[in-house]
Amino acid sequence: MDKTYNEYIENAIKWAKGHLNSKEYCFICLAFVEDALERSNNIEIFAGDTAKESADLYEATMQTGIPPKGTFVFYDCFGVINREQKNWGHVGLSIGNGEVIHAWDQVRIDHYMDVEKLTTARGWEKPKLIGWVPIERIMHGFQRKVY
Repeated sequence: MDKTYNEYIENAIKWAKGHLNSKEYCFICLAFVEDALERSNNIEIFAGDTAKESADLYEATMQTGIPPKGTFVFYDCFGVINREQKNWGHVGLSIGNGEVIHAWDQVRIDHYMDVEKLTTARGWEKPKLIGWVPIERIMHGFQRKVY
């Protein structure tokens, strides 16, 4: 690994903040946080197909409390996409001081607990915090992108 974890984190946060207010990632929050880490650092990470699958894969319930900067913060989030009702989950990237940047109706910054209070689309339940995962766990086994 050529960079320190802190460099990966700073690059991801800078990339994510560059997308504030964008509606490009609506309903694809996992793609947003993955793109923030991958595109800003020229790497590829592997996770589940949904935020909930990734939370389970990374064992997000193991870490609770205020998420440190650079962690992926996971939530349960039940709703309907393409006529399929299930727990799709939700995820944001901690930027420190209890705040996460995440894709909701648009890319936005909220206190990690205030995410549970966000207005949802019709047929969706409010998100409920699962826990967070450190970048070391997210990047375990990452592969470099080849261009």
